[in-house]
Amino acid sequence: MPRKPFAPGAALVAVAALAVGLAGCTGGPGTDGDAADAKGGDPAATSQSAEPGRYQTLPEACGLPSRSTVRGMLPGDGQHLSSAEADKLYGGQADITYDTDRRVGCHWTRETDAGTRHLSLDIQRVVSYDAAVSDDDKAQGIYDSKELAAQIPSGGGTGSSPTAPPSKDTKGSKGTGGSKGAKGGAAAAGKDPAKAPAGKASASGKPGTDASEDPSASPGGDALGDKNTASATPPTADPSAGTGASTAPRVLDGLADAAFLNDKLITADSGVHRDVTVVFRTSNVIVTITYDQWSTDKSMLPESQELQDKARSLADELADRLAE
Repeated sequence: MPRKPFAPGAALVAVAALAVGLAGCTGGPGTDGDAADAKGGDPAATSQSAEPGRYQTLPEACGLPSRSTVRGMLPGDGQHLSSAEADKLYGGQADITYDTDRRVGCHWTRETDAGTRHLSLDIQRVVSYDAAVSDDDKAQGIYDSKELAAQIPSGGGTGSSPTAPPSKDTKGSKGTGGSKGAKGGAAAAGKDPAKAPAGKASASGKPGTDASEDPSASPGGDALGDKNTASATPPTADPSAGTGASTAPRVLDGLADAAFLNDKLITADSGVHRDVTVVFRTSNVIVTITYDQWSTDKSMLPESQELQDKARSLADELADRLAE
């Protein structure tokens, strides 16, 4: 049988086609793999995570204020206390919380012939689980919502009295300046439900605070929370209302990263009480101080100045302690 002639050109074409096919099979997966590695191992992507807040834990709340400060805020009208009674009174009662690294609190109460004074302290550590939002920014959003709920005037309370909060339009205008306005939209996402429902009624149960942002409210509260359930009536004439902006609800300058003071005079069936609240933020921690005085004699109205001065002094002390 005669042999077929050998064609060198055809062989070269077949070899070239085979080489192209092999290159196509091996090159495709290699390109995709490079792209996947670039996404997963890109150091620029991981560097976008926001920094954590300064505080990773919280102090014991009842031991944070000094004994002398608590004693000054709970005057006894000359009442003599034994050593055991003084330790119980000034030592305070710790609030019940699920996680003491996220939220702690304490409250004190003293009854006298002149009336009853209550002091409560709530400390919340905020943690952001969004890599694009820092703990500080998340805390600022929660703080902004509290200030908004308290109807604090944007101008620091000038020309306003504790019984005449500004309109909602006035409140909204404050969002145009400073970091508070920029982060106000995050308030709805700033809830931190670390507080147990058991324990005392916290500051959220009192006028001028944001109950929706404070999960520490409790149906099993102390005497302070029980009194707040009384049906309130419009307050009587407030002797502090004519003192000008010095005692009006206002933003507080020079206290931590952000702070405000609220002041409410309320009459109820059981008497009259004035509630002074100071809220401040330092990094990713929000501190709420609630200080009030009750009187069963509705003609004896508690004055703002003393309560505000003592609450502000305590806030300064706590801010210094937390900064240590």
